[in-house]
Amino acid sequence: MKRMYTVIAILLAFLGVAYFKENGGIVKQAKPKVGVLTLMHHPALDQIYKGFVHGLAKEGYHNGKNITIDYQNANGDQSNLKTMANKLVNENSTVLFGITTPASQALANSTKKIPIVLGAVTNPQGAGLVKNNKRPGGNITGISDQAPVKEQLQLVHKFMPHAKTLGIIYTSSDSSAVTEYKEFMKYAKQMHLNLKAYSISNSNDLNQVSQQMLSEVDAVIVPTDNTIAGAMQTLVKNANAVNKPVFPAVDTMVKQGGVATYSINQYKLGVEGGKLTADILKGKKKPSTTAIKYIRHGEPVLNLKQARKLGLHVPASFQREAEKYGEVIK
Repeated sequence: MKRMYTVIAILLAFLGVAYFKENGGIVKQAKPKVGVLTLMHHPALDQIYKGFVHGLAKEGYHNGKNITIDYQNANGDQSNLKTMANKLVNENSTVLFGITTPASQALANSTKKIPIVLGAVTNPQGAGLVKNNKRPGGNITGISDQAPVKEQLQLVHKFMPHAKTLGIIYTSSDSSAVTEYKEFMKYAKQMHLNLKAYSISNSNDLNQVSQQMLSEVDAVIVPTDNTIAGAMQTLVKNANAVNKPVFPAVDTMVKQGGVATYSINQYKLGVEGGKLTADILKGKKKPSTTAIKYIRHGEPVLNLKQARKLGLHVPASFQREAEKYGEVIK
C-alpha cells in the first residue's frame, strides 16, 4: 500500500510540472489571475471596473473561462488597502490593476515584481508610483484620468460669466485631486478668474466645509476626487439649498446633481486598462518601457434637469455639442 501511495505521489508531481511548464522551462500559471484593488464603490470607479473587464474580454480574456479576476474593494477604508494588496500578491496574481491612487500605492508597496496597471491615477509620477510618466522604469504603467481642466474651467465661465468668486473643493490627501486643483488655479489665474480653494481631510469634513464655501462663492468646481465623489449627494444637497451650481470633473458626478462638464469617459478609461493588461499578459508590453497613457479628449455632459432646477441659462452651443457628441440628462 505504501509503495502504491508513493507511485501516485510521483505521478501527480510529474503531471503538475507538465501542467505548469511550457516554453523552455518558463513556469506559467495555466489560468492567469488578475488582481483588482479599488478604494470604494462609486459610479465612476464602478464604470472603470466594468470597462476593464470588457477591455480584457475584447482581447480574448474572459473571467472564469481562461482568466480569473480577483476583485477586492476596500469600501472607503484605507486601512483595508494594505491587507487586500498583500492578499493579491501572496495569492500569486499574474498582473495587478489598481483603481484610484491610494489603491495603486498599496499595490506598489506590496510588490516590486508583479506588473501593476494603473486604472485611475491622475499623475503617477507625482504620486511616486513611477520614475517618469514617459518611461516608468519599474513594474508599473497604466492609464491617467487627468481631466481636461482648461476646457472645464472655460465651460464654467461660459455658464457663469458674471460670477465674482468661484470655489474649488478637494481632498488634501488625494494626490490626483491636488494635481488637478493646482491646474485649475493656474488656468484661473491666466483667465483672470477669482477661484477660492477649500480642502477637506475626509468625507466627514464635507458637510461643514461645503456649507462655509457655498456662503462665500457663486459656483463650485470639483476636480477628480474620489472622496467627494463618494459623498457627492452631501455636496449637492447643500448647494441646492442655496441655489448654487456644482461643476464636477467627472460625468457620473454630473448625473448625481452636477450641472455640466467635459469628462473623460470612465468606462473607456477602464477598457484601455483592460487592453493594456492583456498586452502584458501576452508578453507584448513591459511596464518598465510602456509610457503612461493619457486620454485627452473630454466628452460634453449636461444635466439639463439640474440646470433648469437652478434657473441657469444653458449656453445653446454647449447643449448642441452635448446632444451631438456627449450626453444630456433631462
